Amino acid sequence: MFEYAPAPESRDIVDIKASYGLFIDGEFVDADSSFKTVDPASEEVLAEIAEADATDVDRAVTAARKAYESVWSQLPATERAKYLFRIARIIQERSRELAVLESIDNGKPIRESRDVDIPLVAAHFFYYAGWADKLEFAVRDPRPIGVAAQVIPWNFPLLMLAWKIAPALACGNTVVLKPAETTPLTALAFAEICRQADLPPGVVNIVTGAGETGRALVEHEGVDKVAFTGSTDVGRQIARSVAGTAKRLTLELGGKAANVIFDDAPVDQAVEGIVNGIFFNQGHVCCAGSRLLVQESIAEELLDRLKTRMATLRVGDPLDKNTDIGAINSAAQLEKIRTLSAAGEEEGATRWSPPCELPDRGFWFAPTIFTGVAQSHRIAREEIFGPVLSVLTFRTPQEAVEKANNTPYGLSAGVWTEKGSRILWMAERLRAGVVWANTFNKFDPASPFGGYKESGFGREGGRHGLEAYLR
Repeated sequence: MFEYAPAPESRDIVDIKASYGLFIDGEFVDADSSFKTVDPASEEVLAEIAEADATDVDRAVTAARKAYESVWSQLPATERAKYLFRIARIIQERSRELAVLESIDNGKPIRESRDVDIPLVAAHFFYYAGWADKLEFAVRDPRPIGVAAQVIPWNFPLLMLAWKIAPALACGNTVVLKPAETTPLTALAFAEICRQADLPPGVVNIVTGAGETGRALVEHEGVDKVAFTGSTDVGRQIARSVAGTAKRLTLELGGKAANVIFDDAPVDQAVEGIVNGIFFNQGHVCCAGSRLLVQESIAEELLDRLKTRMATLRVGDPLDKNTDIGAINSAAQLEKIRTLSAAGEEEGATRWSPPCELPDRGFWFAPTIFTGVAQSHRIAREEIFGPVLSVLTFRTPQEAVEKANNTPYGLSAGVWTEKGSRILWMAERLRAGVVWANTFNKFDPASPFGGYKESGFGREGGRHGLEAYLR
């Protein structure tokens, strides 16, 4: 037997300041109140963060409006592209620093932030830089909307920022962005990158705070476009507040994706896809494959292999390069996961987790699967947003489609089978914005992403992602 040897990434690559201000009109400015951001793996306070109120939000929107009218919308598209290319290159140059900062503030494993998140962030800026002077090939008579209010979640802080800001700037808009209150640090690092790239003041403004800050931004009369990624409940509130106004709106909300495994699927490959689908980023993924639908004839074999694979997953220090599952982002999210998992047991499902020693401090939850799940169970219908998998079975493709679509959400789905015709048949019938074939959680800047039903409307990524920021 060999002994496990930790391989920690150094924290010395990042310099976290004691306090951070708001980024408005190209400068960091103070606010009247503040809050703390903590490391979810240790509960250590990382920094004091300025909390924007309605007055601060008004200053940010005013700066964005001024920059839009006097500078950014007047620039030739090729010049806007140069700024986006410059930002993308700086992100690549600072990729190690950004990956470590993301893992410290968010709790996700360094392997994921280093190998997935940050490369995709740079790729989105490169991609939309290329579109900036070609907008007429995307839409007829392309014109920017104006000032975009953007509110992003805590599960992919810097990647969600890139999804929002890159297309907005490419189209000639200016932005005011509010990051999640639990993960503000990489957004504030991006503010420094904007200054490093000599982006004109006011083109990008970042206001930190909690729900009231977001509400003030979304409801501000000077905003022309609202883009939100987060929970369905908050999405409903935003839709109500925007209704009756001239503001454009896109919503990317919750999900309860089905990962459908047919009896002819390559089992070992499917097991890896299941693990990636639900345990990637601790299950903090809107499109996580949190409902596993397995054809009855292979259910027992597949679950045996899945349990064997889960027993090899390493839970622990997010900065350890060997870690597979990091920390849950916050105490509030951990409590939600625990509550819904307890409901699964109360409703009669069978719970299983591999032997797993969790750290004493921080927010942790072992990878978990539930078998014997019924469609009516809360764990089969509600978004848990954690490393918890509900397993159901089916006999026929028709039954698989019915069970997969029996959800208020419609963000994504996965289909595993050797038959290409069956994949196409399923894809035509699954009510999901993205359908992956023999894979899961594959993203590319050129590919649009978005949902149906309570998963929201509008698309981000690809040519489709430009349409939300053009008149």
